[in-house]
Amino acid sequence: MDEKREPDLIDRFNSWRERHMSHKQFVLVLSFFVGVLSALAAYLLHHLIHFIQHLLTGGFDVHSFNWLYLVFPVIGIFITGLFIRKVVRDDISHGVTKVLYAISCRKGQIRRHNTWSSLIASGITIGFGGSVGAESPIVMTGSAIGSNLGQLFKMEKKVMMLLIGCGAAGAVSGIFKAPITGLVFVVEVLMIDLTMSSLLPLLISSVTAATLSYILMGTGTTFEFTPEVFDLSRVPFVLLLGIVCGMVSLYFTKVTVNIESFFKRFKNPYVRLLIGGGTLSVLIFLFPPLYGEGYETIKQLIDGSSETSAMILEKSLFFDQAHLLLLFMFLLVVFKAFASTVTNCAGGCGGIFAPSLFLGCVSGYLFASLCNLTGIGVGVIEKNFALYGMAALMSGVFHAPLTGVFLIAELTGGYELFLPLMMVSVSSYLTVKVFDSNNIYAVRLAQRGELITHHKDHAVLTTLKVADVVEKNFLPVAPEMDLGALTSVVAKTKRNIFPVLNAAKHLVGVIYLDDVRHIMFRQELYHRYSVASLMREVPERLSIEEPMEVVMRKFEETGAWNLPVEDVTGEYIGFISKSAIFTAYRNTLLEFTSD
Repeated sequence: MDEKREPDLIDRFNSWRERHMSHKQFVLVLSFFVGVLSALAAYLLHHLIHFIQHLLTGGFDVHSFNWLYLVFPVIGIFITGLFIRKVVRDDISHGVTKVLYAISCRKGQIRRHNTWSSLIASGITIGFGGSVGAESPIVMTGSAIGSNLGQLFKMEKKVMMLLIGCGAAGAVSGIFKAPITGLVFVVEVLMIDLTMSSLLPLLISSVTAATLSYILMGTGTTFEFTPEVFDLSRVPFVLLLGIVCGMVSLYFTKVTVNIESFFKRFKNPYVRLLIGGGTLSVLIFLFPPLYGEGYETIKQLIDGSSETSAMILEKSLFFDQAHLLLLFMFLLVVFKAFASTVTNCAGGCGGIFAPSLFLGCVSGYLFASLCNLTGIGVGVIEKNFALYGMAALMSGVFHAPLTGVFLIAELTGGYELFLPLMMVSVSSYLTVKVFDSNNIYAVRLAQRGELITHHKDHAVLTTLKVADVVEKNFLPVAPEMDLGALTSVVAKTKRNIFPVLNAAKHLVGVIYLDDVRHIMFRQELYHRYSVASLMREVPERLSIEEPMEVVMRKFEETGAWNLPVEDVTGEYIGFISKSAIFTAYRNTLLEFTSD
């Protein structure tokens, strides 16, 4: 007789808190600790990046080019690649995409190493010059913290998803000191429904993380900005900037997706490093503002000082060539997408928050400068439009207009510019939606039908998997069997469907009991009919890997009540019935909607 397992510390704690604390109260406690841990992770990553950058580039000559720009990015990506392959041994790229996948397809479960692996990998990549941002990795870290706390205390799937959202909200709020943005980001980008049961935990995580960040990093905004008064006569230019930034957002997304597709053909990590790292190094050598997150360039552009052109061109081949500033900035817009994407494709780790802010800032400043230069809009304020461009790119790239508005307002303290920020964000968002229905994070999952959305029916179907509802207790028959042998099989089961399998276990047809009921008791016919002569073709076949939306469409098109399921090799697995799907749908819907 097996000995009864002794309850461990977590089991004893869970027993205690069930007696002394309600479930909702415990979720609030967890959301508080998720906010604290997410903010600490954001603080550590922020300082790791700046420590490495200062160590490597603090002594660079600002009056000339620096050859080490050709070396540092490759070294950083090489170290990151070794860390991921030898220590982590798992793919940790595309942080927010992986969070979306965990919500959609993994029941809110994120691996334990993600609580620290993305933090270290992105710190090395960005510190050495990788042209990416720290925000997606920290969102992955915060979400992993929430998921693993939920797993530790054996929370159900609905709470696990909420804790992932709490981690993401805390991470965004902590790294930007932007509590409203953290909350809005979870709703718009992670697409977690904002109900009364989810609002308070998300707020607690977001506010807790922002407060701790204020304590650790000071109460000042990320970018110091003194806005000029918004003139209503500039509304047409703001809307036009939104359209321009919408097209830049679309360009950024398309370049990212296409370069990623190009790199998929190279399986050897050192070939990817050679191509991607070499490309990145050359781009950074020619355009030093592409080094790292690019926040220094943003600060210079929104500062609005007369020395902006000199600061932007520092450390480059174009120093003292102020007349080339606008061309230089245009090339920054063109090549930033390449630099960001090849950083990750070469083996680095980073996100696209910072690249989007960088692109938007440069695009807005360039747009305003061209308006003033050509006389189209004399008096257009460059630093204001640099700010608008940041909101517009965020809205366009992430399909998140509210996130763009609140993030820029909280990053800069530019609350006086809410109206133009809303205008430019909506204009950019609507422009992008004409061409692409999914944001840059979601496009990979949408292509595979694995993206959860705010549409409740679609969200529920996304979380359902064919493997969860397939039934395998159907007795198979062979084509060469006669009616007598078929009758013997019928007597052993209460099922009224019998799959007909060949020697390779592939489905060649199906026998319905109603088709043979009138002859199955006439023994004189037992050897006259074979299964092959009595079986029917199936109206449609399902693959075990097909998304449930496709499955439901096939049921509707065929009018069938049961359809067979095959594996990727074509081997028969079982049947799915509409009733099984409806039962699973109702159960899952309860998880989504119950408060």
